[in-house]
Amino acid sequence: MKGPPQRSTRARLVYFDFWTDPVAPALLREAAGIDLIELRYAAPAEASWPVLERAHGYQIAPRGELQAPWFGDEALLRRCPDLLAISSTGSGYDVVDVDACTRAGVLVCNQAGGNRRAVAEHALGMMISLSKRIALADRALRVRDVARFEIAGNDVGGKTVGIVGIGHIGSYLAGLCKAFGMEVLAFDPFRDADMIASRGATKVSFDALLSRSDFVSVHCPRNAQTLDLFDREAFAKMKRTAYFVNTARGGIHNEAALTEALAKKTIAGAGLDVFLTEPPPANHPLLAFENVIATPHTAGVTAESLYNLSKSAATQWIDLFDGQRPPRLVNPDAWPRFVERFERVFGFPVEATAKRT
Repeated sequence: MKGPPQRSTRARLVYFDFWTDPVAPALLREAAGIDLIELRYAAPAEASWPVLERAHGYQIAPRGELQAPWFGDEALLRRCPDLLAISSTGSGYDVVDVDACTRAGVLVCNQAGGNRRAVAEHALGMMISLSKRIALADRALRVRDVARFEIAGNDVGGKTVGIVGIGHIGSYLAGLCKAFGMEVLAFDPFRDADMIASRGATKVSFDALLSRSDFVSVHCPRNAQTLDLFDREAFAKMKRTAYFVNTARGGIHNEAALTEALAKKTIAGAGLDVFLTEPPPANHPLLAFENVIATPHTAGVTAESLYNLSKSAATQWIDLFDGQRPPRLVNPDAWPRFVERFERVFGFPVEATAKRT
């Protein structure tokens, strides 16, 4: 059996403080030719920079845990000339300047799909809780006598859900909603009608999704095109009886616009797992509404998903340092320059296809 290639230089992989599950450090420390190096946010920056500046790989923390100056931006890339790749903890990679990485020949990888079940279940749970007023009833029961017929909710079966972004998580959610007998609509400009149909949904325009859906659930990345996608105009196009759910990223919905929509009863309520500032302050305006369910970016935080994300990141690093094209490559335009840099550093050529999918 063919073993791993013999590198002229050992691969140096750096991370700060923790992995989502100990399976990753265990796998990486067993892998041949990889030095896994843990740094601490609490340590002085001048002690950490010399280590990161010599790294070939950087496993970057998610936004909620990541601390300055360790974002994957152009300033970090300038200080790390040997860096070949940056890998995110989950599917999101908004803490990395992808364009700057591409220019530098640095690969950006993510763990797309590793937490799809957890996030989709969380989104569906928010829809059910909002529609059946479960959280509201729970809070009311704890502080006063409850007249149960005054807090009657609605079934989710037979309703219409609109999914914005039907990738790994969105398509899994579509399957869950179908099991409840829901009609599933999807807006995704990067996928055609046939592909969306194969994922259990009907392709519609953004405006049609807003006007027809009883629930709108967000599962797209945050970028220049989706920042403030849900603004005052978007919320005004939703049904007054509809619920808005965002388990993707803060900033995709404009928080002031959502606050206004809730105050004016333009929509029926919201389920929010993400905010611009995380965790949000206790006096955040959106937390004052009884018809808002909020969680601290925990949709993807289950024991199973943390294990999956950690293992997929570790195996992808092993593949990458063995000269395999990583299966979850965000910026394929960086590949040609990466190939040249990789061969110069490690002394053997890379392979063109992914080893694991």
